[in-house]
Amino acid sequence: MKVLIAPNAFKGTLSAETAASILSEFIREQYPSISIHSIPIGDGGDGTCELLTDYLNLEKIGRWSLDALGRPVYAYYGLDSGSKTIYLDVSSASGITHLKVDELNPRVASTFGTGMLIKDSLNYDVKKVILGLGGSASVDLGMGILQGLGFEFLDQMGRAILPFSDQLLSKTVHIQKSPKVPDLSFHLLCDVNNLFFGEKGAIPVFGPQKGLYGDLAIDFEKDAKRIADLLYKKGKKEFLDQAGFGAAGGIGLGLNAFFSTTINFGASFFFEQVQMEKAVSDSDLIITGEGRFDGQSLGGKGCFELLQLAKKYSKPVTIITSGNEANDYGFQKVIQLPDLDFSVSNFKEIAKEQFIVVIKEKLRF
Repeated sequence: MKVLIAPNAFKGTLSAETAASILSEFIREQYPSISIHSIPIGDGGDGTCELLTDYLNLEKIGRWSLDALGRPVYAYYGLDSGSKTIYLDVSSASGITHLKVDELNPRVASTFGTGMLIKDSLNYDVKKVILGLGGSASVDLGMGILQGLGFEFLDQMGRAILPFSDQLLSKTVHIQKSPKVPDLSFHLLCDVNNLFFGEKGAIPVFGPQKGLYGDLAIDFEKDAKRIADLLYKKGKKEFLDQAGFGAAGGIGLGLNAFFSTTINFGASFFFEQVQMEKAVSDSDLIITGEGRFDGQSLGGKGCFELLQLAKKYSKPVTIITSGNEANDYGFQKVIQLPDLDFSVSNFKEIAKEQFIVVIKEKLRF
C-alpha cells in the first residue's frame, strides 16, 4: 500500500513539515509494510517558499536581516542559481510570528527586512523573485521592500523617512527612485484573493490581526489610497486594484507599481513545482490536514485542491482537522481534532500533543 502524506500547515500551531513528520513516524512504527511518500504542502501561506526550497533541493542562503519592527532576525531564502531565481517567504524576516501580541504595531511594522534579503540576492545576479506572501506582520503596501531596493519616501520637508519610522504612510509626500533600483520580476504566491480596498480589502479583513482597527484603520485606509496614487504616478502606471493586492498588507500593490509582477493564488503553483499530480496518481491513499477546514478552504487552499486532484484519479483522502465542515466535501474519512484554547501560553505544545493523541487513537489502515 502506498500512502501519500501531504498536510498543510495547521495555522499558528504545527508546520506542515512537523505534521508530516509525526504522521510518517507513526505509520512506520505501526504499519511498517506501508510505503510512504511525504510532501508537506503549501498554498501561498506562511512557509510556502521554505517548503519549495527544501523540496527542490535549492541552496539555502541564511542572512541576518530585520524583523517587522527593526530587530535583528536570521532569515533564509532558496537560491536557484541556474534560473537566477530566489524563493523567499515574507514571513522569514517580516513575519507576524516574530512578534508577540502586545508588540503588534501597524504604524511602525515594515517589510524592509524582506527588501534587505532581496537586495542581498542581487549578489547572485538574481533576476526573478518567487515571493510567498503568507504570515506578514505589516500593512505597508510593500513600501519597506521598496526602501530596501533603493526607493526613498520623503516627508513634506523633502527629508527621507527612515525605515521603521512611525506613520510612514501618513508622512510620505514624495517618492524618489534611485537609478540603482534592480531589474527584477516578481512572482507572488498568496492564499487569498482579496482586493486591497473595499469592505473585503486588506484593512477591514486582515488589519485586526495585525493590530489595525477602529479610527486607526480608517486613517490607514485614507492614507493608503493617497499612497497608491503616489506609487503609480511615480511608476507611470494607472492604478487598478487587483485580486491579491489585499494579501500581506498590500505588498503586491506596491511592487506592481514599479516591477513586472504576477500573482498566483492557492496551491496550483506549488503543486506544479512538486509534481503533486503524479504523486497523487501513484498513491493508494492520501492523508492531508489543516487547522480548520471550512468554507474559506475552497478558495485554492491546499487541502481542497488536493482533494480535487484525488477525485480526478479516484483516490481516497483522509483529512485531519478541527471542526466538522470537512464532512460535506467528499473526504473518505475526517479525523477531527479537539478545539484549541489559543488564550493559554502553551497552546502550541498542547496542539502538538493533541495531534499525536488523535492520530494514535483514530488513524487506522
